[in-house]
Amino acid sequence: MMKKKSISASKASLVFFLCQMISALDVPLDSKLLEELSQPPTITQQSPKDYIVDPRENIVIQCEAKGKPPPSFSWTRNGTHFDIDKDEQVTMKPNSGTLVINIMNGGKAEAYEGVYQCTARNERGAAISNNIVIRPSRSPLWTKEKLEPNQVREGDSLVLHCRPPVGLPPPIIFWMDNAFQRLPQSERVSQGLNGDLYFSNVQPEDTREDYICYARFNHTQTIQQKQPISVKVFSTKPVTERPPILLTPTGTTSNKVELRGNVLLLECIAAGLPTPVIRWIKEGGELPANRTFFENFKKTLKIIDVSEADSGNYKCIARNILGSTHHVISVTVKAAPYWITAPRNLVLSPGEDGTLICRANGNPKPSISWLANGVPIAIAPEDPSRKVDGDTIIFSAVQERSSAVYQCNASNEYGYLLANAFVNVLAEPPRILTPANKLYQVILDSPALIDCAYFGSPKPEIEWFKGVKGSILRGNEYVFHDNGTLEIPAAQKDSTGTYTCVARNELGKIQNEVQLEVKDPTMIIKQPEYKVIQRYGHVSFECIIKHDSTLIPTVIWLKDNDELPDDERFLVGKDNLTIMNVTDKDDGTYTCIVNTTLDSVSASAVLTVVAAPPTPAIIYARPNPPFDLELTGQLERSIELSWIPGDENNSPITSFVIEYEDGLHEPGVWHYQTEVPGSQTTVQLKLSPYVNYSFRVIAVNEIGRSQPSEPSEQYLTKSANPDENPSNVQGIGSEPDNLVITWESLKGFQSNGPGLQYKVSWRQKDVDDEWTSVVVANVSKYIVSGTPTFVPYEIKVQALNDLGYAPEPSEVIGHSGEDLPMVAPGNVQVHVINSTLAKVHWDPVPLKSVRGHLQGYKVYYWKVQSLSRRSKRHIEKKILTFRGNKTFGMLPGLEPYSSYKLNVRVVNGKGEGPASPDKVFKTPEGVPSSPSFLKITNPTLDSLTLEWGSPTHPNGVLISYILKFQPINNTHELGPLVEIRIPANESSLILKNLNYSTRYKFYFNAQTSVGSGSQITEEAVTIMDEAMASRQVDIATQGWFIGLMCAVALLILILLIVCFIRRNKGGKYPVKEKEDAHADPEIQPMKEDDGTFGEYSDAEDHKPLKKGSRTPSDRTVKKEDSDDSLVDYGEGVNGQFNEDGSFIGQYSGKKEKEPAEGNESSEAPSPVNAMNSFV
Repeated sequence: MMKKKSISASKASLVFFLCQMISALDVPLDSKLLEELSQPPTITQQSPKDYIVDPRENIVIQCEAKGKPPPSFSWTRNGTHFDIDKDEQVTMKPNSGTLVINIMNGGKAEAYEGVYQCTARNERGAAISNNIVIRPSRSPLWTKEKLEPNQVREGDSLVLHCRPPVGLPPPIIFWMDNAFQRLPQSERVSQGLNGDLYFSNVQPEDTREDYICYARFNHTQTIQQKQPISVKVFSTKPVTERPPILLTPTGTTSNKVELRGNVLLLECIAAGLPTPVIRWIKEGGELPANRTFFENFKKTLKIIDVSEADSGNYKCIARNILGSTHHVISVTVKAAPYWITAPRNLVLSPGEDGTLICRANGNPKPSISWLANGVPIAIAPEDPSRKVDGDTIIFSAVQERSSAVYQCNASNEYGYLLANAFVNVLAEPPRILTPANKLYQVILDSPALIDCAYFGSPKPEIEWFKGVKGSILRGNEYVFHDNGTLEIPAAQKDSTGTYTCVARNELGKIQNEVQLEVKDPTMIIKQPEYKVIQRYGHVSFECIIKHDSTLIPTVIWLKDNDELPDDERFLVGKDNLTIMNVTDKDDGTYTCIVNTTLDSVSASAVLTVVAAPPTPAIIYARPNPPFDLELTGQLERSIELSWIPGDENNSPITSFVIEYEDGLHEPGVWHYQTEVPGSQTTVQLKLSPYVNYSFRVIAVNEIGRSQPSEPSEQYLTKSANPDENPSNVQGIGSEPDNLVITWESLKGFQSNGPGLQYKVSWRQKDVDDEWTSVVVANVSKYIVSGTPTFVPYEIKVQALNDLGYAPEPSEVIGHSGEDLPMVAPGNVQVHVINSTLAKVHWDPVPLKSVRGHLQGYKVYYWKVQSLSRRSKRHIEKKILTFRGNKTFGMLPGLEPYSSYKLNVRVVNGKGEGPASPDKVFKTPEGVPSSPSFLKITNPTLDSLTLEWGSPTHPNGVLISYILKFQPINNTHELGPLVEIRIPANESSLILKNLNYSTRYKFYFNAQTSVGSGSQITEEAVTIMDEAMASRQVDIATQGWFIGLMCAVALLILILLIVCFIRRNKGGKYPVKEKEDAHADPEIQPMKEDDGTFGEYSDAEDHKPLKKGSRTPSDRTVKKEDSDDSLVDYGEGVNGQFNEDGSFIGQYSGKKEKEPAEGNESSEAPSPVNAMNSFV
């Protein structure tokens, strides 16, 4: 489609472009100017390239163009001049190139088929339209044919052919029945892209006689009907299932060509029973996301806006339970020409240069051809300023006669593109389009945009002046836009006045004056406040405003952002809103909006309606922000700020915090300035030069801080020399031959003026040398190269700006870069203090050989070998660092009786120097560690075998082992201690003449010449006498012994019963008498909770029975353990009976088992031991 630039009737869409030129001209959209300037023709409207018309209506071929002077029009038909005056059926619209061919009065559309092209021409060139192909639409009737009924077996496939007549454009196909109802379609029955109706398998319900294909021709609004088709399905049992086969397309492969940008439609319809399911894939790639759609029950693959990347093989796969089949469609995407860079109109001044570029792409690559005023450029009149270079026309030093319209044609076998672009050479003196003495009004501190719309060729230069004889405007307080507009970013009161715009080029000069007025902003100084009101009460919201006296404000009240209800209860006053007889529906947010012609402000408050009056309470809150900030007494370094406090909200204001913003250096960032008492509403503020100040005030009470006030007006202080120099000046070398000078740069407001720089000076200290200086930009580092290694320098950094230097800075001392130390410490001596500690001494390294800041000394030491084992091990070096200029240090944690080496190195900021020669020293013997183990084996009646391992760390030469041992009795009391010295080369010992069945505790340690090491302990038991054990076992297993024990137990039981009875009767009565007197004696059993007998009292002697504990304090015997009579209480129980049969003493189950390895454990006592104790 042709690239168009148009001028509409309203002159609202004209834009001229200059592309890739040395200079450019923009023509403003000014109707008066556009009427005066010459312009080549521009096609603004034309009919489509392929224009299908309704043969029953008049043919209208559009061609509209604009230009100055207005263009004339002519037409060609099929490449030759079309003389419309000779055809009475053809007319051209007035002031237009649009043709009207009268068909409704006897003309035939077929007679006017052909290719038409329009030319619009004036004195500056000729523009041409596309080739417009006119074709009348056609909707032919269906050819008559005899249709035989279709008889199909159930489960077979079927295709009903439509074969519509060929129309222009092609018709839309659909299937209906006699009742004009669309035939239902599904995965089994669907319409193909060619209009045929496909049945994957027929069912008995498909039998009908009215399958009718319809063709709708949209251009003529007609529908053609094919004769009905009859289908009869006969059933056969059983119905045979079939694997899929493709009904369309046929074969296994096919090809498809589509054009770029079009919609790609691929179709696969399959027969089979059950109905096959269709799936689509792209071989070697993915289907494009967001552009792929499936239609017709996934039988049609649709890809919109195709591109060359969509070329490839697309496979459709039809599958049911019996198998699958597939078809591959090879898609090739070609492309009609499309623009890469369409040529754009050029507006040039005489003598200027320019280019027209026409670049297009396509598949195949389109060819580019140029025309000038509709004539091939090869045969067009020559122009010495023009040179054609392929797709580019280069213009050099153009003149007014160079004006023309150029056409670029890009074409290939799939289509063409045609674009018009004119070259318009204008020589025009400056013109100012902004009305003279136009008045601009702005609000204080808001931007002021003063227009100076202009035009001229060559492009004029624009200058602005203030006042009649003012100087040219320059500086950061103004912004000059390319379209001539002057912007004052923050208009102040002194910005008011007359401004003069001057436009000049080589053809002339013109000026225009406009007026600027700066108005005070509108403010709501008393805002509506939150109200809680009882139902049926009265409420009033205030809205007191302050505004510029020359502006007329209007006040509007809203409720919930909508108009107030039309209710006489709402009374709007000059500066308030009153609501009478408040009801629940009045609840909401009320907003006061104040509008002037220049600004608008608003404030809101919430009204809450309650049923009962709220409990009176004082509400304490943060204060409201101050307002009405005013700056007075402006001086270079000070200013006075005043304000009006806001409502303190029942808590007195204690102070005001003043903050400032530097709009020049840190816009939007607020800094603390000062704080004044709450009774003060003015303050004198100190200022810095070259800062665009704005101030705001925050009120503070006991509840908290208010919101900040609105900013004050801006005040720009004058520039001055810097007051201070950079801080934190340092000189530290990063390499042995340089000096890196760093400092903290001044902040923006500290610069005091534009052009902040730094003068960096340095000289070597203690050397009669002059200062070397360099001035650098606003950075924070400078590197001096070629310095000696680590020498002191005097350094100073001085700030300066465009107005001069800061005060003389103070000097600091820095050093050039360090290098590794050259010399190792000498005279290294080691004094061994004890077996684990040594002291090392060294002579300090001369400071000159340190070649840097002395940080200290490092002592590297490592164990070479143990003197007791004479075996080397992996060397692990240890490092101790001693800060500063120390010449000695302690080495802790040494291992006794070992050989060590050490060396010492000096350390500076660069690293370590060379190591001193290794110094060897030895540690003396120490006491050994405990033996690695002690095992006691082979216990007999009177002997034990001891085995041990040597100490892990002997820490010297072992001279002997010391063994001490003593017996332990049943009460864990220790017997006499026996000591034995054992030679160091022994690793076992048999101790004899020990007591049988006795526990012994052993203490074992090793000795060196220094002393004894830590000991290891162990316990063991000798076994009991075997003969006694055998006798006890034999007696315990004899029958007579068992009988004896049973008799003893029975006797004890009888005695106990007698005792209980006598105790219960009180007195010494025979048991029989007691039984006769009391058939049911109160006999208390043994208590289950603590294992003791109950107490029985006698009326005469009141002698209590002593409680006996069945369990000792250190263990618990379960209840069921008592069934074993006295034997279960173990040895060591000296039980006795009183003469009355009561049992005296404690039942004890305590039996000490000798714990192996020194640990105690509890076990049940044996019957043998119990018997030994009892007898």
